[in-house]
Amino acid sequence: MNSKIQILPENLANQIAAGEVVERPASVVKELVENSLDASASEIFVDIEKGGKTLVRVTDNGHGMKKDDAFLSLERHATSKVKCAEDLFALHTMGFRGEALPAIASVSRMRLTTRSVDDDTGWQIYAEAGTIRQADAVGAAPGTVVEIRNLFFNTPGRRKFLRKEETEFGHIADVVSRLALSRPDIHFRLSHNGRNYLEAYRHNCLEERAASLLGRNVASSLLSVDSDSGNGEMLVGLLGSPGISRSSTSQVYTYVNGRFVRDRVIQHAILEAYRSLLEKRRYPIAVLFIDLPPEMVDVNVHPTKHEVRFRNQQQVHDFIVSALRERLQQLSSKPATNTGGFYPAETVSAPALMSPAQSDYRERVQESLAAFNAKVAVAPVLSAMSTVKGEMTGWTVGQGKESALPDGWRLIGQYLSSYLLCQINDELVLIDQHAAHERIGFERLRNQLAADGIESQSLLFPAVLELDHREAAVLAEHLDDFTRFGFEVEAFGGRSFTVKSVPALVVDVDVERLIRDLAAELNEIGRSGQLSDEIERVLAVLACHSMVRANQALSQSEMQQLLKDLSTIDFGSCCPHGRPVMHRLSKRDVEKLFHRG
Repeated sequence: MNSKIQILPENLANQIAAGEVVERPASVVKELVENSLDASASEIFVDIEKGGKTLVRVTDNGHGMKKDDAFLSLERHATSKVKCAEDLFALHTMGFRGEALPAIASVSRMRLTTRSVDDDTGWQIYAEAGTIRQADAVGAAPGTVVEIRNLFFNTPGRRKFLRKEETEFGHIADVVSRLALSRPDIHFRLSHNGRNYLEAYRHNCLEERAASLLGRNVASSLLSVDSDSGNGEMLVGLLGSPGISRSSTSQVYTYVNGRFVRDRVIQHAILEAYRSLLEKRRYPIAVLFIDLPPEMVDVNVHPTKHEVRFRNQQQVHDFIVSALRERLQQLSSKPATNTGGFYPAETVSAPALMSPAQSDYRERVQESLAAFNAKVAVAPVLSAMSTVKGEMTGWTVGQGKESALPDGWRLIGQYLSSYLLCQINDELVLIDQHAAHERIGFERLRNQLAADGIESQSLLFPAVLELDHREAAVLAEHLDDFTRFGFEVEAFGGRSFTVKSVPALVVDVDVERLIRDLAAELNEIGRSGQLSDEIERVLAVLACHSMVRANQALSQSEMQQLLKDLSTIDFGSCCPHGRPVMHRLSKRDVEKLFHRG
């Protein structure tokens, strides 16, 4: 009788392990760089070709391996970091499972070159699909070089799921940025197709490293936090002021005992600390390190080690909320002072919560107008700027004249600076002004795109944006799409871009915030489907940025024009995100409220 249960062949078991550990080239980079960190390297260089599809090479100057250890490192579950079960609850290293190298080798062509600092010569091992083909003694500098070529060459079904070169490299840049943020004392370099993309030299403090990776504008708005719970938990790092935010949690970097994690308990605690400080669907920037005794956290709950489990989740959650809220309260009440940590003292007050993009733009406008005023009268310039502002709002405000409403429509007034109260025939109608204007802008953008393309408006002063590595990679990949949506954006070197034109409907907005939000949306679309199928998602983001807000007082003519525009579009009952635009009460409904009829 044949047995139904069989022992898997070693190479197949390694490929299954690779499926858990190696999702894409970025996963390879993560595992190899973490090994370099565990090897006490002070320099880690990552070289990529074709988004990691053809080459991933990680070079470090760590302590290297001797001959026997080099061969053992390619055996499954071989590790120098765990010797007994108790070690799993006292981990001080990044890796420990002993699966990464053999799993990666099983789906690639790997060349491992290593030399221990105690040896005069090194060893080079070449493996293909997990099988060692050649091994030789070689001359090499102390440290380790792992070269991965043709990832997934023997598993074409998985290779076809890799995305465009730029997208895959964006994920790699994100991984290297996360790891580099956690170790300012290490020199990181990342190159793509022979060109240096990221160079983070050794820094004296986290703030300097954050400035080099996240941008100077962002770093200038970060606040230091340093807190001790008294129960073994410590929290240090950088916290974004409420004046800067993102449309996703992509710039929330959280580390537990030095390891980057995406933990739901920590994420919830951070968002809870910012509750009421950020508008809906906006997220903070944070680089936070939570340290606690190893026995209080289990990091062995997922092969990629991105998830952890705390022994006392509520205690950790409440500590984070309390520490962050206290720091944010200091921001709004008085200037912050240096507490003796590794961050310089700050002077931040509540009125300074303007975004970096807005502040920089205002300064450039003031400087340019001052220079211009020395030569010619400034009145024509101000007049031109006023014209642009009138056009951007999405309607044309009459000079003291009210726009005629359709038959049967009558404006009663504005309630709470957020809702329009009006009468349509014999119905009482309450209209959400933001949702209504968002729908109007969405329909205009959609009609323009279907016709001759979305109308553009040149900026009086081009905006120069410095993005993070993921955002820059997404923007570089989608420059043609930004042009299609009415932008004129050009690469400006490194992670910087110049924005010269924006859609005419969104001139008077925070350009940096809009570009970042669109990049985040395009990145999500890139994960889930084709842009041609998701056009309306992009238009919804554009429309949301261009519209009047809640708690915004409108003039009589502006309210009249909004109602007139709303009456001319189809699908006016909801905004592009599905929220209702209006609620109607019939005459009978109103009479019922007063026990009439």
